[in-house]
Amino acid sequence: MNLDHQIKNRRAIEALRSGVPNHDAVLALGCMQPAIEQRFRQQLQDAKQGVADADASKTSGLLVEGGFGGGKSHLLEYLLHLALEENFVCSKIVISKETPLYDPVKLYRAAAETAILPGKRGAALTEIATKLDFMSESYNDLYEWVEWVARSGGDMNARFSATLFLFQHMPNDPELRNRIIRFWSGEPIGVGEIKKYLRACRDETAAYKIDKITEKELALQRFKFAARLMIAAGYSGWVLLIDEVELMGRYSLIQRAKSYAELARWMGKLEGASVTGLTTVFAITDDFQSVMLEGKNDLKRLPGKLRAKAKGRGSGSGPDRLLAHQAEQGMQIIQQDRLSLKPPDNTVLEQTYDKVKSIHAKAYDWVPPPVSSVERLSTTRMREYLKGWITEWDLKRLDPDYHVEIETTEVKQDYTEDANLHVETE
Repeated sequence: MNLDHQIKNRRAIEALRSGVPNHDAVLALGCMQPAIEQRFRQQLQDAKQGVADADASKTSGLLVEGGFGGGKSHLLEYLLHLALEENFVCSKIVISKETPLYDPVKLYRAAAETAILPGKRGAALTEIATKLDFMSESYNDLYEWVEWVARSGGDMNARFSATLFLFQHMPNDPELRNRIIRFWSGEPIGVGEIKKYLRACRDETAAYKIDKITEKELALQRFKFAARLMIAAGYSGWVLLIDEVELMGRYSLIQRAKSYAELARWMGKLEGASVTGLTTVFAITDDFQSVMLEGKNDLKRLPGKLRAKAKGRGSGSGPDRLLAHQAEQGMQIIQQDRLSLKPPDNTVLEQTYDKVKSIHAKAYDWVPPPVSSVERLSTTRMREYLKGWITEWDLKRLDPDYHVEIETTEVKQDYTEDANLHVETE
């Protein structure tokens, strides 16, 4: 057997064994969620149409739910490859202590760092920036948009129009270009630094009135700018695939409220907050709604506390009332709009079993015997089947007469509040 093919199959087996899907595993098994796949394909077409019509309201998000080991990460990896085939830039983000859902600054940095381009490797924003054709219509659209929004007092800071001007007009200064790309990727840049570069280019300091802005607001504007930058470079748009959203159940009350609000934002449900060319998929556990929204009563308790806080503050109540409303919108999405992963039926199990058996055979150049150490129950997760089959084949390959017995332990999501997660960008 060809060594490259054998290595590819071994990579697939190791990914399936660990429960962390990779390109090889996804290509081998495909997608077992046709309804979600069809919905996502339509979502990509809607995002493209939104770009063509310059209408961000056409873009929306998708929320999928499933149990631990039910195939959420596999699905996201599969959707990532679908999006790449449709010429979208893709970022796969795992919610964690380092990347909390409620913090747009850290979320953007993770999105920029993990961005993947169709058919290319390397730092995505660097590749995107160097691909810009300053004579193209798509670049002219970007330049006119960012200049118009900045000068008309819209929601784009003049840092973006100034740095785009510099990037275009200083092609022979690689150090400056690298500095600008780092800013677009999430690093801060001071007003004085921009003015210094403008003076070196020509006297443009009077043309750009660069106002102060918070890091969070700048991060939200970066999402808008980066998506348009990708479109100007010839890509269809930007897809964010966000996994392990259930971690927000361990945040403090206020941070959960902010997370619900951010979920509503990226699902395209907050008025005026949609981003042209950007669409999202979130993955969350299937018990989140019953445990957090109902069991811990977030649906009523959280907005109630925010509104009570607003009432106590009197005239300074606006932000708290707004957050209460936006958090409610996010929780309503979890309640009403989530799509559940379909559990595997006997036909899917047989097909998957045959595929994994074939991969294992090619990976280790042998003939795997029939295995049945994992009992087929309605509660058995796909990951249990995969790991059980592979473990038994591994042992049988070493000792054909070995009697394999596999014990499984149910893993439950912990929703206990964790103070170590309560850190956010000021």
